[in-house]
Amino acid sequence: MLAGTGQALGQIGFLARNGGDGALQRDLFAAEATAATLMGQLVWDASQRRDHRTARQYFDQATAAAREIGSPTAEGHALLRTSYLALYGERDPIEGLRLTEQTAEVTRSTSNVLTGLAQLHSAEAHAMLGDTRRCESALAAAECSFTSVRATDGAAHLFSETQFDRLAGSCYLFLGDHRRAQRILDTAAQAMTARSKSRAIVLGNLSLAYVHQGELDAAAASLHDAIDVLEATRGGGGLNIVSDAVRKLRRWRGEPVVQDIYDRVLSLMTTA
Repeated sequence: MLAGTGQALGQIGFLARNGGDGALQRDLFAAEATAATLMGQLVWDASQRRDHRTARQYFDQATAAAREIGSPTAEGHALLRTSYLALYGERDPIEGLRLTEQTAEVTRSTSNVLTGLAQLHSAEAHAMLGDTRRCESALAAAECSFTSVRATDGAAHLFSETQFDRLAGSCYLFLGDHRRAQRILDTAAQAMTARSKSRAIVLGNLSLAYVHQGELDAAAASLHDAIDVLEATRGGGGLNIVSDAVRKLRRWRGEPVVQDIYDRVLSLMTTA
């Protein structure tokens, strides 16, 4: 799928720059921006969030194509995806924050969805840096943006009701407020019934909140649920968080409830 999609994207880019009238050329640049963003997502996901370089090349291509036609929504989406590489791939909250703030500035007048998502991830960047005040200020800004979301928003398909709790819970986890993170993440997990990659991330973070409080049974229950999702989705983000939680359980490895988790994670890795 990656090979075929990459070839089609190359053809679209060539045609956009070498032919067609104004209207056709605009449509081609719009298609290039959308396709390049999708390719960046596919590459990063298929590599289990390891191939940051290739994914960034596609997101940069999408950003350039969006600027050719003056589309803040397409540009903002590509920039937001680029920020994920910095935040969750390279673990660079300073660069991630620069990109999320740039995204919010680009989309402020065109998409409350993308602006709110950028503000949410800015909050997480601040949390990674240990800045509670700025984190909570960004969370409040995101909540305000989301209250103004309309069905006509060009990025409406990227919005879900659980996003705020998912990211807010992660923020408080980074800030060390594990009890508060647990309450928020538990609410998010209960609201997400489908076996999605996002649910695996929420459950993994929930297990980390329990681990930090020494609640082994609750942590193990959340990890079992997360592994159930990962067996179906193989999402790189969830897998990374589950692996982190398992490492933090090492001191309790002799406990039967923890050994069961180790056995399941080993089975998950060997069948990946």
